Amino acid sequence: MYNVVKGNMKIHYSISELADMLSVSKETLRRWDKNGQLKPIRHPINNYRVYHKDQLRSFEKLGFLFQKREEFQELPIKQYKVIELFAGGGGLALGLEKSGLQCIMLNDIDKWACETLKKNRPHWNVIYEDISKIDFTPYMGAVDIMTGGFPCQSFSYAGKKLGFNDIRGTLFYEYARAVKEVQPAICIGENVRGLVNHDNGRTIQAMKDILTELGYTVLEPKILKAIFYRVPQKRERLVIVAIRNDLAHLPFIYPEPHTKIYSLKDALKKGELFNTDVSASSGQKYPKRKSEIMSLVPPGGYWRDLPFELQKEYMLKSYYLGGGKTGMARRMSWDEPCLTLTCAPAQKQTERCHPEETRPFTVKEYARIQTFPDDWEFMGTLTNQYKQIGNAVPVNLAYEIGCSIVKFMNQLQNNVERNTLRLEDAA
Repeated sequence: MYNVVKGNMKIHYSISELADMLSVSKETLRRWDKNGQLKPIRHPINNYRVYHKDQLRSFEKLGFLFQKREEFQELPIKQYKVIELFAGGGGLALGLEKSGLQCIMLNDIDKWACETLKKNRPHWNVIYEDISKIDFTPYMGAVDIMTGGFPCQSFSYAGKKLGFNDIRGTLFYEYARAVKEVQPAICIGENVRGLVNHDNGRTIQAMKDILTELGYTVLEPKILKAIFYRVPQKRERLVIVAIRNDLAHLPFIYPEPHTKIYSLKDALKKGELFNTDVSASSGQKYPKRKSEIMSLVPPGGYWRDLPFELQKEYMLKSYYLGGGKTGMARRMSWDEPCLTLTCAPAQKQTERCHPEETRPFTVKEYARIQTFPDDWEFMGTLTNQYKQIGNAVPVNLAYEIGCSIVKFMNQLQNNVERNTLRLEDAA
């Protein structure tokens, strides 16, 4: 039932790694250094400024670094079936499949996303349709798990508690309707971390209230940092888990973090994540003047690393506004995880420039940063492909979520089998 993998023994963390782990800036760490709160040391081999693992014991959120994790994959003891809604280009579904779950229906309203799913998995039941037009009742009793990355919508009214019928016309209503009609054992929703504070927290509270109304126990939503789950990207996803009330006595355990953080080099070069360098593929280009300016930005740098006059030329009115705007004119570096990918790699506010070449990442590079396998093909125009990849759940993160679902479902199945034996013995 288990595939055992030797654990990681990392003991030194760079300033960049620790900043990502704590969700603080490198400037904050430098300030802590100056006031004596947390001082880096010199690495015993390369003399780089790093933090020893033992220095991090006081940070509660880094407690996982000091817990022994034996990495293994718990395989399903029977076939568990999934409906995947808002499936997009397949990041979540692919990770769930990798964990041993079976997707029996996938839906999206994006034609090219559906074409991508059909191209790569001809046996998947992919339905290209407006979710509001789908009848889910035929799946009642035939599906164990419902998943979906429903778009974030505000449907709360100040001072008014909403119920299921009050949110008609929203995409979350359709997700909730599918849950109501199918009654899966567990449903998993994922979204951007901003949903936590959307509409002053009323949106997510309304979602939790509606799932509760439908007969589910909603766990405290959790933000998962992709960098802790073998993803070379500083991406965060909010996960909402709801368990049907009759099964809520069984614990659901969110995936445990890994201690190793992978860099952009791990994504694009041969190594632990991929067994070859990334292959050539199509990609967007910068306009001539933008390329000239971006060529002056060093690896890991951004617009403030440009000559003064070019800063003003490039930033225009944004130059005089507040905030760091660190995503603008940004060039990635090989030795750090990539910043969160967007749907448009050349967009001015969120550039993701290659560390050596002055260009956006290609489609294949984008896909690797999201940990899609190299044989996964994206359909549609270049814009369609970037959109599918940029919106996806990283495959390796989805795999970890899938493994947690498998563990939960195995507990459920073991309980069913024990109860069946008791009944047989009693008879």
